[in-house]
Amino acid sequence: MTYTVSSLDKLLTGKSTGSEPGAVWLVGAGPGDVDLLTVKALRLIESAEVVVYDRLVSPEILALAPPEALCIDVGKTPGFHGMKQAQINQLLVDLAATGRQVVRLKGGDPFIFGRGGEEMSWVQQAGIACHIVPGITAAIGCAAATGIPLTHRDMAQSVRFITGHGRDGKPQLDWQSLQDKRQTLVFYMGLTWCQALSQQLIGHGRDADTPVAIVERGTRRDQRVIITRLQQLAECVARQQPQSPSLLIVGEVVKMYRQPPEATQCSFFEMTDAVC
Repeated sequence: MTYTVSSLDKLLTGKSTGSEPGAVWLVGAGPGDVDLLTVKALRLIESAEVVVYDRLVSPEILALAPPEALCIDVGKTPGFHGMKQAQINQLLVDLAATGRQVVRLKGGDPFIFGRGGEEMSWVQQAGIACHIVPGITAAIGCAAATGIPLTHRDMAQSVRFITGHGRDGKPQLDWQSLQDKRQTLVFYMGLTWCQALSQQLIGHGRDADTPVAIVERGTRRDQRVIITRLQQLAECVARQQPQSPSLLIVGEVVKMYRQPPEATQCSFFEMTDAVC
């Protein structure tokens, strides 16, 4: 059963509080492909009493929950938060206080730009047990799905996972530290600020011709890959209109992208110099 915010009052009074509270499990659902779930995540989802899930959790993964499980959508879309983060935090506490075992299902990994640390602290401060189940984060999943190695002995000796969305919306980054061409940059939530990202990176020393991969819906059957250059990134995004969730991979390693043999099951589009 799927519940929305409007039906939560009944839900919270639907089970008497026992002598002991339940627990919260922060579970990484990975980037979307159901086969990339960890075994532990799969077991928890298949036996869940309550699933509180994000927008990035794919329908195929959500379908693994038992038919009788209470599934609560707290997903956020860019510019619209049906439930604020503080409300989500309290919801987890309230559900566990009724004696339920709560699976908080998050896209990717709970501790990589997933607000997992905030939710864990809130639950623990309420005196409720909180368990963490890691998941494959989007950067790792998208790298595997596109054949782009995030590190490579001849191209990149380090990799940075970066959020393109600061506390006030705008990216708040140490741009000077991102200039090294031997470092792969992976931007989460970077589409909105792609023009600022490219301008700042070029302005602080990154080569304007640095290749960039935009990976839309990475690891899913409808994955799309767009290849461009740093100086053409904003124009490319405006032209091709990739949608969230999309990841930006910036660095020389993007040159290793190859459309995989099984791409007939996906929708790939590779930008060429002529188009960009």
